[in-house]
Amino acid sequence: MVPSPKTVRKAVFPVGGLGTRFLPATKAQPKEMLPVVDKPLVHYAVEEARAAGIEQFIFVTGRGKAAIADHFDVSYELKHQLSTRSKEAEVIEDWLPDPGQVCFTRQQEPLGLGHAVWCARHLVGDEPFAVLLADDLMLGEPPCMRQMVDAYSRVGGNLVCVENVAPAFTSRYGILDVAGEDGRLVRARGIVEKPKPSRAPSTLGVVGRYILHPGIFNVLENVERGTGGEIQLTDGLLAMTGTVPFHGLRCDARRFDCGDKAGFVVANVAVALEREDIRDYVREQLEALIGAPRSTRKAAG
Repeated sequence: MVPSPKTVRKAVFPVGGLGTRFLPATKAQPKEMLPVVDKPLVHYAVEEARAAGIEQFIFVTGRGKAAIADHFDVSYELKHQLSTRSKEAEVIEDWLPDPGQVCFTRQQEPLGLGHAVWCARHLVGDEPFAVLLADDLMLGEPPCMRQMVDAYSRVGGNLVCVENVAPAFTSRYGILDVAGEDGRLVRARGIVEKPKPSRAPSTLGVVGRYILHPGIFNVLENVERGTGGEIQLTDGLLAMTGTVPFHGLRCDARRFDCGDKAGFVVANVAVALEREDIRDYVREQLEALIGAPRSTRKAAG
């Protein structure tokens, strides 16, 4: 069956980054495998994609990322150990994608997000696809990507997830040049990569969720290197403006920037407080820490 031009079946996960902001924790493990409570960041991203109806999961990796492939594979040794100890194996198996749904390709050089997406071109083919950055943990119901897929079925083209950012922080994001708004949906006439506050066309910053038209691959193949000497996905989106529709969606979800140490800690706390098995204890300990004298907190640290 040929998919509809607005049916999103595939998702790309760019996971080739070095994770230098989390050294030494990422010296011997991928940053995408850092756990939020008891699941790796990339696990949450895949769960979100599955909840949106995604059927194929494409990982663009680099050196030292074998743990990601192992995580999404059957662990026969661990399964055997759990069965001999009368422990349920569902915790390591029930969430696994079906055989053939997961594939990997290499980004040999760290040349930016646009290059990572381009590396998945032969696996995606000629159909729209999602891109999820595991660094951005999105919590909400319905899940963020589900909201985007629903919106994409109406507008097509290129769709990005956006949120309002502080004016002082526009230089950290791709910023939309807004042409019009319809509720949570924003029509864009362009995008600017990491502009200074004085040059930012708005305060709507793009965060780590995209649904892209397959024409982006041809554009990225020919786009010149941009900021930082990298192939920027935002440059590809800008080049397509006027050719295909370009929209931003304010998703009804809370974003945690887990590429930042403080954001990662807050994400762990937020998820823990939603867990029935540990939330009471975590809340009790947080209240005790917050209520403790500053001198005591320094000593504990």
